[in-house]
Amino acid sequence: MPLRLTGLIAATCTPMRPGHAIDLDAICPLTDQLVADGVEGLYVCGSTGEGVSMTTDERKRVAEAFLAAAGGRVPVIVHVGHNSLADARDLAQHAQRAGATFTSAVAPNYFPIASVEVLVDAMATVAAAAPELPFYYYHIPAMTGVDLDMIEFLRQAGDRIDNFAGIKYTANSLDEYQQCVALDDGRFDVLYGYDELLLPSLAVGARGAVGCTYNIAAPLYRRIIEAFDAGDLARARADQLRAVQMIRTLSRFPFLPAVKAVLAVIGAPCGTCRAPQPQLRDAEVQELCAELEAIGFFDWARRTTDALLR
Repeated sequence: MPLRLTGLIAATCTPMRPGHAIDLDAICPLTDQLVADGVEGLYVCGSTGEGVSMTTDERKRVAEAFLAAAGGRVPVIVHVGHNSLADARDLAQHAQRAGATFTSAVAPNYFPIASVEVLVDAMATVAAAAPELPFYYYHIPAMTGVDLDMIEFLRQAGDRIDNFAGIKYTANSLDEYQQCVALDDGRFDVLYGYDELLLPSLAVGARGAVGCTYNIAAPLYRRIIEAFDAGDLARARADQLRAVQMIRTLSRFPFLPAVKAVLAVIGAPCGTCRAPQPQLRDAEVQELCAELEAIGFFDWARRTTDALLR
């Protein structure tokens, strides 16, 4: 059985300086905070990490910085997806040399991918560039437009990609997700990627999840998992509702800029987002914080389970 990821994997933000240059110096304190909050892995240069808005060289430097900051404490998945398969292969080769634990990639998404066979071809090309590392396909159809049958993808990828581990599944089709988890007696590792559906994903078999808002509320999500594992569904539902309320509040603003604004407020500043994403005005940050305060976010989002129960 290949190495499996369990628990919370934070889809890391990439710190930016004024002017939107990457801020490598901020990566170590951010990583320390995430590890202290209880995350059990890092997913670097993905959607939350603005990988598609960085140059290939910047992505390599960010990956190196997170790997150094993690220092082996938690596994690191480096996202290497790119519209250029040659650049994706270059990033995968670099991730292997740099000491990543896994690689992952979205599909190229400018020219349409109309069949599972073509998608497997593309992912096989990327995965083969880092043959020593398990590879996860990053399924996020809302962003890529590539919405193919993931059951058939797993079957074909499992047969054709030697280092294939599974899928980072970021879609709300829990029926398909459950089938992916159960396929071939659980042959594949299928990480769930919608924060607002963590509890339902656990109910259909998820054991690992990758999330953006784990950056700001990992202890809350840890409590959901702990309550579910203990059979305390009332407590799990209560904390999942808090997560949904938090996400709905963040969604009233440009989402990732709002997450970065909250990171600054809670003492893990990561700057702002790179264009074309907007920057929140000071008044918007104040409004966001007031709305989060109104739902109790600053009271419950970052407390440990023991502290909340006392």
